[in-house]
Order: sequence, then C-alpha cells, then structure tokens
Amino acid sequence: MKQKYRTPQPNRDNDFDEPQNLVLEGRKAVLEALNHEKPIDRILLRRDGDKPIEGTLRLIAAKARELKIVVQEVERIKLDNTSETGHHQGVIALCPAVPYFSVDEILQIAKDRNEPPFIIVLDGVTDPHNLGAVLRSAEAGGVHGVIIPKRRAVGLTGTVAKTSAGAINHMAVCRVSNIPRTLDALKKQGLWIACAEMGGKTLYETDLSGPVAIVLGAEGEGISRLVSEKSDFSVSIPMLGQIGSLNVSVAAGVLVYEVVRTRLSQKA
Repeated sequence: MKQKYRTPQPNRDNDFDEPQNLVLEGRKAVLEALNHEKPIDRILLRRDGDKPIEGTLRLIAAKARELKIVVQEVERIKLDNTSETGHHQGVIALCPAVPYFSVDEILQIAKDRNEPPFIIVLDGVTDPHNLGAVLRSAEAGGVHGVIIPKRRAVGLTGTVAKTSAGAINHMAVCRVSNIPRTLDALKKQGLWIACAEMGGKTLYETDLSGPVAIVLGAEGEGISRLVSEKSDFSVSIPMLGQIGSLNVSVAAGVLVYEVVRTRLSQKA
C-alpha cells in the first residue's frame, strides 16, 4: 500500500485562528497521554526540596524519559502559574500547538512539488520568537520543512505560533532526537548539508540550487562542533559593519532568499 503523507494546510490567512499550547494537567491525564504516546514537548513535575519524587509522579517521569520527553522538576509556584485549572496534582504536560511531521513527510512534500528538497535545520534555537520568525521566512521562501531538536530547544509553542504570523499552520516542522544522525540520513537522500558559520565561502559564491539542508546554530553558541563536522561545506553572510553576526532569524531569511534567487534564475 502506498504510504499517505500529510501536507500543511493551504494558506488562508483570513480564516486563520492562532493555535495555542495544549496544557494537560493532573496525574491521570498526563499518564494516559504517555501511555498512548501523544505528542508532548515537555513535562513539568513538582519538586519537593531534596526529596525524590515518588508514586505516580515517579512513574510519569520514568515513562516520559523512556519516550525521550524532556522532564523538568520545578517549584510548585511554576506549576501554579502554568496551570489553567488550578488542579495540576504536581504535574503538567505541555503539548505542541500543532502536530509535528517526520523527515520522510518533508521529503515527500518536496517530491509532490517536483522540487529539489530545501530544508532548514536549527541546531538548538531556544527563543520562541526566533523560531517563529524563521518559520515565517521559511514558509514565504518555499522551504519544504524545518527540523529542530527535541532537547535544549524550543518547540511549537503558542508564542512561536503567534510570532510566525500563521506560518506554523503551513510549514512542516520535524522534531528529532539527534541532529547529527538526521544530517547523515539527509545525505543518504541526496541532500547537501550547508552550515551557516563564519569562515566559509559567502552565500554569493556558493551554489545552493540543488537539494540542500541549511543548518543554523543556536543564539550565542552557534553550531555545535559535531553538527559542523557533519556538514559538507560552510556558507557565510558577509558582515560589512562593526557587528559580527546576525540574529538567527535574520540570517535564515537572508539564506532562504539566496536559495530562492538561485532557483528562480535557473528557471528564467
């Protein structure tokens, strides 16, 4: 049987309703979601001083870590402030504002459009405003999908949805456990891996017309060493002023539209 792939919904900005995070509260609700492997960004557990968590909360933590879901132990006030019902029972699960896609689904989107795959990979972006802005530029520039890591990075939150100005509804976002392994998988599918970092050829000297995944690093820290080693080449943005770097969302916009320019010029 031919596998069916989802595609983002058509862009109908006039009908757009801003998605928000789904907040699951209470031990039974969270455990039920874990047992059915519902998508969860992270779980907040009540911390009681230096005492270890026990009972159902311990079971929830173990199940979540088994599923590679981030678990954070926080003070009760954090749970109280996050709670919408006031009855969290010491645990809250934060779920994505919209569903995630798989790498295969992103590649299928490119195939359906009869275009060489064009993917953005974010290596640890933590600011939801930056992720939202990247999604907006990516959607406008015809990117087929954005890949983000599960740990130490922001997921598809309500703030991301709002900052993206609706793009979150139309852009396929994939969340993976291991960025380096994902880059290896993309290479096997014929994509070139371009790391955006200082020291490489400028984007105006680089051929970005073929199947490509552009990797951008985290705010402040940039691209990790292992991810950089997995790249095929580096690409840089010329910096002609006194500032040494651009915000990651601005850099993404510049690189996305250089790929757009290159591809359009080849069709002319």
